[in-house]
Order: sequence, then C-alpha cells, then structure tokens
Amino acid sequence: MPDTASELRELFLTAEEAADLDAPGRTDAAVLVPLYLDGGELHAVFTKRREDLRRHPGEISFPGGRQDSPEEDLRVTALREAEEEIGLPRESVELVGALAPTPTFVTGYVIHPFVGLIEKGQVWELQPSEVELVLEFSLPALVRGYESRRLLRRGVPFRTPTYTVEGQLVWGATARIVQLLLERLRPLLA
Repeated sequence: MPDTASELRELFLTAEEAADLDAPGRTDAAVLVPLYLDGGELHAVFTKRREDLRRHPGEISFPGGRQDSPEEDLRVTALREAEEEIGLPRESVELVGALAPTPTFVTGYVIHPFVGLIEKGQVWELQPSEVELVLEFSLPALVRGYESRRLLRRGVPFRTPTYTVEGQLVWGATARIVQLLLERLRPLLA
C-alpha cells in the first residue's frame, strides 16, 4: 500500500489531463473522492443523500456539486462542496489526481472527479439539508461488492456497475466513478 501522496499521484490523471478528455453533458460539476489509509487499506468516503430530497433521494455519492460560476476551477468546486456537505476542511485535503469526466445520462451533468488524500479519523459535520450520513468503505470491500446489475429507473431498464457494501448500494454515475478509481488503483489492490 502507498504511504505517500507521490505514489498515488503516479496512478491518476492530472487535472489538466482530465480536463482535456471529452464527455457528453451540458453542465459541469465536480466531486471529491476522499481517500485515507487505515490498517494498510485505502478507504473512500461517500455521502448518502437524504431520502426526502427532490433530486437523487437516498442515493450514495461523493461530496460535490455544480460550479458557483463558470470561472471557478473545478478543483475548488470539489473542495468547497466537500467542506459544505461533510465539514472536510479544504486545507486537510491533499489533491493527488483526477479521474476521467463522467456523464450523467438523465440530468446532463459532466462530473469531474478529483482524488484527495485525507487523514483517517475525520470528524464529519453533515449539511443537514442534504446529507443523511457519511459512509466510509475500504476499497477491498468495494471490489468484493461489485456486480453488474440490471436496474430500473423511471421505468427504463439499464445495466450498470454496482457496489454493495454493508447493505448500501452504490450505482449510477458514482459507481462508474468507483470503477474508474479501482481501475487506476488496481496495481495496489492486487
């Protein structure tokens, strides 16, 4: 397992390389993929959205959202949103790279994932209007929980990667981001 951010940086795209990749969508958004090392295993931090939200109720995602303005650097967007949603101070995150932009098929977003290294044992301060809880899953548990499944959304069947850990289902754009993350980290997970 890596013990330095520089080892992780070698496995990810730079923000500039990721920005050069094209993905369909009309609205840019960014998420932070917070990772920490515990017991020799990398863990990822997710949020579970409140069940009473109009958009994506009860879904599991990474902290993130839309840019405040078109000029806002998407890395800043990801860090700002993580601070707002789960109380993760931006100065506590060491960005180590990016993943390819991921489109959402229904809402027309292009999600730009940025991977950040954090210390384990963070105290989360949830944004009560949006976040129900924070989930922390080890990457090996995500690998074990992988399944390609046929789901039904708004009456339309589709096949998607899914990850089930501790009874929690990760699917959709978040699962596609997890898939990209695990592909990049494959040399460390073997």
